[in-house]
Amino acid sequence: MFGPHLILEAYGCPKDLLADLGLVSQALDAYPSQLDMTKIMPPYVFRYQGTVEDDWGVSGVVLIAESHISIHTFPEKGFVTLDIFSCREFDVDAAINYFSSVFKPESYEKQLLMRGREFPRSLGRAGIAVESERLRVASAV
Repeated sequence: MFGPHLILEAYGCPKDLLADLGLVSQALDAYPSQLDMTKIMPPYVFRYQGTVEDDWGVSGVVLIAESHISIHTFPEKGFVTLDIFSCREFDVDAAINYFSSVFKPESYEKQLLMRGREFPRSLGRAGIAVESERLRVASAV
């Protein structure tokens, strides 16, 4: 498999935390080291305004050598989302604890996907996977 993808949706967060561009930037800047990951660029964080009056917030992403971490906030709704996608295992509970310490949700829902279940980790395995697929297609014809 390629790696885990944590999807976290948090509810009941204080509006002032969710509206704080600096806080989101600081969280994304510190998150990789909290998870023993390698930040490869500074966080990119911006405020956005949707077409509906209360549909605004702060979004940000930080690229890591292992993949990416993103946060999207909705201050008027007390709602924030987090995605962490990594090509290697990480401590999901530590990730949730760090996120919760920053945004202080009343509750959250998490999903953990295991992505790339057939991702070949080596050239040899890639060759076997390609040859298998070729044989499967040829036998179907």
